[in-house]
Amino acid sequence: MRAGLTALLLAAILTIAMPGTAEPTARILSFGDLRGWADDDHGEALDVFLNTCPDLADSEWQSLCALAQSQTNARAFFELFFRPVLIGGEATALFTGYFEPELDGSRQRTARFRYPLYRLPPEVDGLWFTRAEIEERGLLEGRGLEIAWVDDPVDVFFLQIQGSGRINLAEGGYLRVGYGGRNGHEYRSVGQEMVRRGIYQPHQVSAQVIRSWVDRNPIEGADLLRHNPSYVFFREVQIRNTEDGPLGAMNRSITAHRTIAVDPDFTPLGAPVWIEKGGEDPIRRLMIAQDTGSAIRGAQRADIFYGSGDAAGRQAGRIRDPGRMVVLLPIELAHRLVPDV
Repeated sequence: MRAGLTALLLAAILTIAMPGTAEPTARILSFGDLRGWADDDHGEALDVFLNTCPDLADSEWQSLCALAQSQTNARAFFELFFRPVLIGGEATALFTGYFEPELDGSRQRTARFRYPLYRLPPEVDGLWFTRAEIEERGLLEGRGLEIAWVDDPVDVFFLQIQGSGRINLAEGGYLRVGYGGRNGHEYRSVGQEMVRRGIYQPHQVSAQVIRSWVDRNPIEGADLLRHNPSYVFFREVQIRNTEDGPLGAMNRSITAHRTIAVDPDFTPLGAPVWIEKGGEDPIRRLMIAQDTGSAIRGAQRADIFYGSGDAAGRQAGRIRDPGRMVVLLPIELAHRLVPDV
């Protein structure tokens, strides 16, 4: 983790202060304020925390990570050494879902597998060409940047949104790809663009609906996808245990239903985060912030990792729910952040 975490969090909180109101932008809660806290499996959350806490550089986190190695009562550990901090005032959180796609592909271009996954070009450093410019001008073609080829351009688009995936190779075996960089442009939602164009109403839009519409309307669909100027590049990743999840932003495998992607300007990577998600499938659970995403911005914004494959994708694609997220911070850090408590 980056040095000077307290200063970074404080600066981020100041940017969301609301002039003219007494509403605090960061507030320490009690564990009794967390709805459903007592019913969670805190031991499961602790195991996931332990997967990435050794990589946290700040001294407060290092000390707690060392203590966590020998804990037998996970709930007591979190309650003794952390404080729940609500960042962002009473703004309603937005929860979405993501997953690790499984695609069919090949190391070689064939008649079926002709849509490439590219690694980062060496000259890309900061703002580069948009998605439309890259595709329409063929800026990546013939440069030997291809990692693999897949059979559906929509799969490439959604793989870029998810950030990682597993490619089942026609030659046998598989490879995993992870986030390798981006062109510097901010993500724009194609779902929102479909609503703006009058194609669907907001409640009708999902990943499956977008995919189906683009498949039925290939020309208009290509134009729709290019509404998002962000373009993500990949790298091939090696994961020792094939049953482990993909690598997250901390370069460690992430865990279905316990990992969330967050905005690291507000939520420290590696921190436990209590979520209270509404919707048809409510969730009250202690998650670990182990990933990021180009569309995940703000203090009350999180993407829930649902696992790998089509079933996880269908589940993740339905999620767009309100709620609340509360970051668990080491006691000293929490009181430095909210000094008047």
